[in-house]
Amino acid sequence: MPLAMSRQRLTSSDAMFLYLESRETMMHVAGLLTFAPPPDAPPDHLRRLVDEMRVAPVVHRPWNLKLRTPDLLVNPLQAWVEDKHMDLDYHVRRTALPSPGDERELGIVVSRLHGNPIDFHRPPWELHLIEGLEGGRYALYCKVHHALVDGYSAMRILSNSLSRDASDRKRPLFFSIEQPPAARAPAEEGGGSIFDVVSAVRDQLGTSRSVGHALMNLARARMKTKDIVSPLQAPRCILNRRISRSRRFATQKLDLGRLKAVAKAANGTLNDVVLALSGASLRRYLLELDALPEAPLVAMVPVNVRPKDDRGGGNAVGAILASLATHVADPAERLSDVIASTRLAKDQLQGMSKAAIIQYSALLLSPFMMQLVPGASGRVRPAFNVVISNVPGPDEPLYFRGARLEAAYPMSIPVHGLALNITCNSYAGGLDFGFIGCRDTLPHLQRLAVYCGEALVELEQAVG
Repeated sequence: MPLAMSRQRLTSSDAMFLYLESRETMMHVAGLLTFAPPPDAPPDHLRRLVDEMRVAPVVHRPWNLKLRTPDLLVNPLQAWVEDKHMDLDYHVRRTALPSPGDERELGIVVSRLHGNPIDFHRPPWELHLIEGLEGGRYALYCKVHHALVDGYSAMRILSNSLSRDASDRKRPLFFSIEQPPAARAPAEEGGGSIFDVVSAVRDQLGTSRSVGHALMNLARARMKTKDIVSPLQAPRCILNRRISRSRRFATQKLDLGRLKAVAKAANGTLNDVVLALSGASLRRYLLELDALPEAPLVAMVPVNVRPKDDRGGGNAVGAILASLATHVADPAERLSDVIASTRLAKDQLQGMSKAAIIQYSALLLSPFMMQLVPGASGRVRPAFNVVISNVPGPDEPLYFRGARLEAAYPMSIPVHGLALNITCNSYAGGLDFGFIGCRDTLPHLQRLAVYCGEALVELEQAVG
């Protein structure tokens, strides 16, 4: 983006994440990256790294942008403006784990960090370098508000911030790398023309027809088969209660080859296996709490609608609704039901434009907004029970100043009516799951991560 652009309007979808911001529903996402240091790392390696982060010579967009009216988030004229006096000492922080520095201690620290709100008077991001992990390992926890960067764009930035070469010790820090302009830059304040308005109206008319046809097809399909999930079909569940500001984060790392082998054996996709494992974990977890609904849980699954050459920026995703088949005890039968559900859901999007998919998704998910009304969560029927996302990442190992990236765990957003979010990220032959939820609504949430790993073994045995 040209530096001459002093103001940048938020898109309506990006602004939505500001409108939903509250004490309990903090709309930031994060990533937890664990590293193994290089063999030749000096004793003060981490101290030097933090010192360098704090004196970076330049901070590029979007990391130098803050809100024009931070005390008035719900503002139709809200815009990003450059922070001319960035305080990197605030944004870059150093934390040490108590001994023995195991994964449990790391999860406790990160859970607390994720439960703290963003300061909107500054660019809405933080970077925490966490040292003290066993074996000299360390972690980076990076938190950013969803209005600034979405998960798709964050993955692109992550890949561009790390090196494929273990000997590369001079790669700039992520906020010091200038990002290429997005395929479609957001409008400047006061910009645009009558031709832009006419084009938008024309596209909207075409979109409305496509969405109308899709909704009619959904109704017809629902009459023919019960495998397709329609809005407000999700059962009532403890997953859909109101939440507190306290968070609990748990992780699981699975071998990508094993997951793909299961998908191939079942004639499904990797996403189908992710949904089936999530369904198995939730079934076991809720049975232990005596809180499993008789009807199958429903997942909202985000769908990327960007062209392949789009470099990201802003939010551009559609969504489908899919059954997790949690009413089914047999792992193979559960996966079969999930595959049938996702195929029918994706069939509804065939032939639709990107704009039509986004609007169709908004109509599907509109009942969810009722869950955000104060006092409604837990009393109205949920639009869906859980959000499950799978973000593709780099296939080859990555390095940061010679330190090998071991895993990249995504952290998303619990809100009122959605006390749990499951996001996974593929990296270097593995699939890294991040389970983030409200620790008060969902006790012992870390068990979900353990059950997810055990569910893969059961599924492998079931499908041969």
